[in-house]
Amino acid sequence: MSAGLLLFAHGARDPAWAGPFQAVVASLAAQQPGLVTRLAFLEFMSPGLEEAARQLVAAGCSRIDVVPLFLGSSGHVRREVPPLVEALRQQHGPAVRWRLHEAIGEHPLVVAAMATATLDWLKN
Repeated sequence: MSAGLLLFAHGARDPAWAGPFQAVVASLAAQQPGLVTRLAFLEFMSPGLEEAARQLVAAGCSRIDVVPLFLGSSGHVRREVPPLVEALRQQHGPAVRWRLHEAIGEHPLVVAAMATATLDWLKN
């Protein structure tokens, strides 16, 4: 079973907004060069979720983890993302296993990293 990772961010009209998310993709590629990863956006930017998912499936991924790169479980994450992932399940059938994760900002390591970064700023 070939694994793929689909990072899913909100998107913005300003292309510079995507910089931190592109840095996450670059860091993942450096740490796990064999991990097939795509970055997708909900709106304003491309690729969208469906296109990025199609790229992962075309690359031979039969298990795809979807990680919302949102700080919290906003309405987008709670109400919009699950139906989008369900549509991917329907579209690609049982040959691909989809696993939707919680918003990355709710992971304890991310919360701890934000607290550490904040305290680091206060030192200056």
